[in-house]
Amino acid sequence: MTADEEKPRLMIMGLRRSGKSSIQRVVFHKLSPTETLFLESTSSVAKDDISSFIDFQIWDFPGQMDFMNPAFDAQAIFGRCGALVFVIDAQDDYLEALQRMFVTVTRAHSVNPQVSFEVFIHKVDGLSDDHKIDTQRDIHQRITDGLADIGLDNVHLSFYLTSIYDHSVYEAFSKVIQKVIPQLPTLENLLNILCSNNGIEKAFLFDVSSKIYLATDSSPVDMQSYEICSDMIDVVVDVSSIYGTAPEAITSTAPSGAHRSNDTDAYALINLNNGMAVYLREVSRNLALVCLLREDNFDRRGLIDYNFRVFRDAILEVFAMGWNRGGAS
Repeated sequence: MTADEEKPRLMIMGLRRSGKSSIQRVVFHKLSPTETLFLESTSSVAKDDISSFIDFQIWDFPGQMDFMNPAFDAQAIFGRCGALVFVIDAQDDYLEALQRMFVTVTRAHSVNPQVSFEVFIHKVDGLSDDHKIDTQRDIHQRITDGLADIGLDNVHLSFYLTSIYDHSVYEAFSKVIQKVIPQLPTLENLLNILCSNNGIEKAFLFDVSSKIYLATDSSPVDMQSYEICSDMIDVVVDVSSIYGTAPEAITSTAPSGAHRSNDTDAYALINLNNGMAVYLREVSRNLALVCLLREDNFDRRGLIDYNFRVFRDAILEVFAMGWNRGGAS
């Protein structure tokens, strides 16, 4: 088996112009949302190797592909698929998209029952809050009823409201990626221990290049906390690209205090105006811990730094022992 075949495989499917390629380019290739207006429609299967802390492949399928065609090798496509993301344009008539999704899900499930099915109800930035909720409820009801009618009520689908113009698409992809990481329970447990021992209110383990979080502690995720921590990545990367001595590393300078020591322990701290602080620590070249905690807790800064080093060593050991060391070196 080749190295590419061992990588987790994510499929992105949907009708033409639903936003599949735009999502991929914005999240994984830093294309600005406005530039996606000039992307051409996908005409053939596009395979994209994502090399960061977690290495995986994304297969972008053209909207016109016919999965019922006898020439279509479902086993080759879905056999090693970890997650299938189906994108639906919420601003368009989505009945045809639902029919295509129904066929796709049933075909993929018959080949590989372990596939994780994810539905991105996309382009919701142009809808009111009530319309978003109604659209999600309608899509969920139609597809689950259709699957139940053919005896596939055990197939679980996850639904997300997404847009490339805010953090929602990053949040959704974070949830998708987490489902193909076998070490996720261990990572969550380590984050819970770190938070409870250091007075941390919320912590995220981010893949720096994509701003996808691979894990978080067990406390509920609210979008405001996630957005603040995600924006911290942008601030640090932007500032370090100007002043940093190592462009590939994530930080050397940031507002309110930042540092890179000789042993590559990079960190950055931003004090907010509500008594809270956002604290970033480099775990590896492509992985960072970003957490929210009260400024008062920095009275125990030495303990926090010590516990972080123990946490970092544990994280790297988990990935070294398990699947795909990726960029952990």
